[in-house]
Amino acid sequence: MDELDEPGGLSVPGGLSGLDHRILSALHARGAHPGAARAARALSRAGEHGALWIAAGAVGAAVDSPRRAAWLRATALTAGAHLASMGLKRIVRRPRPPHVAPLVRTAGRHSFPSSHAASAGAAAVAYGALGAYAVPPLAAAMCLSRLVAGVHYPSDVAAGAALGALAARLGARWATGGRRG
Repeated sequence: MDELDEPGGLSVPGGLSGLDHRILSALHARGAHPGAARAARALSRAGEHGALWIAAGAVGAAVDSPRRAAWLRATALTAGAHLASMGLKRIVRRPRPPHVAPLVRTAGRHSFPSSHAASAGAAAVAYGALGAYAVPPLAAAMCLSRLVAGVHYPSDVAAGAALGALAARLGARWATGGRRG
């Protein structure tokens, strides 16, 4: 399998790159449906800079006073995952997909890893551990919306979600105040 060098220096195996393009094209085509496009745009706006997840953590801290500190630490992990993904984008510098017309504007021109997916993955793990069971499905929808919107390749989203989930998992003991769970 030969390598495909993308502009910006990211080198991905040729088969993966082709699969990335095909999956993105198929999911982006779903954005032609007005309801799917509206949902993708709404999730993109809500997830910008991790805002949805930071707000969810703040609400958790406000309503669950016995575990306020755990909610705030989980929120810090979520924000940290988002910041880490932004740093990686500056290193990797993979351009956004040029073969589809995006449904939303983006804050930057680099796509790997997806920061929306990083904060969503972190929130799914961190808040899910605190009993917010609605967060993981919403996080999955956020990740999918990045493909429907046409602003990320599937590998961008997978890497971002993995980064976020890993960051939250590694910080889980700290987030829960040292308790195992």
